[in-house]
Amino acid sequence: MGHREAYTFSAWKWLGFVSAVWVQAIAGNNYTFSNYSDAIKTIMNLTQLQLNNLSVAKDVGKAFGLISGLASDRLPTSVILLIGSIEGLVGYGIQWLVVSRKIQPLPYWQMCIFMCMGGNSSTWMNTAVLVTCMRNFRRNRGPVSGILKGYVGLSTAIFTDLSTALFDKDPSKILVLLAVIPFAVCLTAVFFLREIRQSAPVATENEEDRYFTIFNEVAVVIAVYLLTYDLIGSTNQVVSLVFAIILLILLASPLAVPVYSFIKSWRLVGFEPDMEQQEPLLEQEANTTTAEKREVTEEEQPVVAAGEAVTAVEKIRPVIGEEHTVVEMMQTWDFWLLFVSFLCGVGTGMAVINNMAQIGLALGHANVSIFVSFISIWGFFGRIISGSVSEYFLKRAGTPRHVWNAASQILMAVGFFLMALAMPGSLYIGSIVVGICYGVRLAVSVPIASELFGLKYFGLLYNILILNLPIGSFLFSGLLAGYLYDAQAIPTPGGGNTCVGAHCYRLVFIVMAIVSVIGFGLDVLLAIRTKNVYTKIFTSQKSKKSLTTSNGQR
Repeated sequence: MGHREAYTFSAWKWLGFVSAVWVQAIAGNNYTFSNYSDAIKTIMNLTQLQLNNLSVAKDVGKAFGLISGLASDRLPTSVILLIGSIEGLVGYGIQWLVVSRKIQPLPYWQMCIFMCMGGNSSTWMNTAVLVTCMRNFRRNRGPVSGILKGYVGLSTAIFTDLSTALFDKDPSKILVLLAVIPFAVCLTAVFFLREIRQSAPVATENEEDRYFTIFNEVAVVIAVYLLTYDLIGSTNQVVSLVFAIILLILLASPLAVPVYSFIKSWRLVGFEPDMEQQEPLLEQEANTTTAEKREVTEEEQPVVAAGEAVTAVEKIRPVIGEEHTVVEMMQTWDFWLLFVSFLCGVGTGMAVINNMAQIGLALGHANVSIFVSFISIWGFFGRIISGSVSEYFLKRAGTPRHVWNAASQILMAVGFFLMALAMPGSLYIGSIVVGICYGVRLAVSVPIASELFGLKYFGLLYNILILNLPIGSFLFSGLLAGYLYDAQAIPTPGGGNTCVGAHCYRLVFIVMAIVSVIGFGLDVLLAIRTKNVYTKIFTSQKSKKSLTTSNGQR
């Protein structure tokens, strides 16, 4: 492949990554439940347990992400995006009809179904984006995961702040945004997001680090911009409109990277893109020989897939660090350590996210949207920083990524204890800490899973891990928080109940702090068990860098 073709492929790959960023910037719509949950509670006359179970139904939608995981190996990325966008349009559209009182409140079981559809829509979007980009940028899995998961974290703040600026936090208008914007963005992304195989020269490989730095910087600017708006607020409609316009410009600014890459390809030898070479990777792999597949694996994955070695009678069982089937993966202790530690981190985080409206009101805060936005923005910082930092220390010293998960669990335990104390300002600090740690857990666990068990079945693997979101939501939000809140709450006229005071959630926070400490222990154990995998990755990358340097000197 010549330099022009390489740079043309690179430009298309970066254009796909920009569209992936946009999809992720709207794919966190299911984290916005606290913005309209009180309206649903009032309209449907629900107790807190019933409301929490609705949020569980929303998160149960992620359990059906297993379907999107299986489909990711059989359907084009564009089809997966379309399925997710249509499902979200229907799920959130029906919720909008109920909250806006355009239809009578649905029976509880029907509302659960549409909540489930809304939650499941994001799994299709996330699967399409993560599987495609992790395969397109195999050597930078940490930054890819951090940036994409970071924008998912920002999406809650984007929706919250836009609705605050334009619609004064009207819950029905928020649901309109949740239904329509993801549908429109996914329709745009289907034209650009696809798997592209590229045998890139060293020059284009080195560009990845610089370009990812640009994406990180733009994302940080957006996060700081949103945080500033949360702290200052808007004074009039003109300021709100200006805020929204600038935000959209910032979200569009990453387009500069693929535009620059296309210009570079034009300057080399004109522009004649070969669309046939941009077919999805899976279609190309259908005609790839076993020898070619082994060559790609050895070049692009630092840990050699020794499990592919086949004897005349049977296949050797792979070890950690090699390509695993789902059955092989689930037969290892390392998978279950990762799975349960992931549950400890994201399950407790989901409980705070789903209950933030009631937590804020219980602690005497009239405006709870700022805490929802805080968790979103600081969750972004946790995701984007941990992705890049874990990649840096892995390449520099072979540090296992689990170390960062373990650190986040201890910090999250501290955050829960602070919220249990209910001291002045503790909810601000707690929401920041929980947001950061929840973000770290989501961003770091994605590349860990690919490094321990491979990318061949990554779509399904990712969605198996994501099962922890509905499981954690049910255990910690639906059962723990729901029952303990209702035990303290006082019935209100017309149905439902309410609780005001630090005692409402104190025991909930203490239990979740203990769970976080357990998660810390599991992460430390997993780091010890898989240290050799990261040593091999570090050694392999160091050897390749030395070889490239010596060749360049010659």
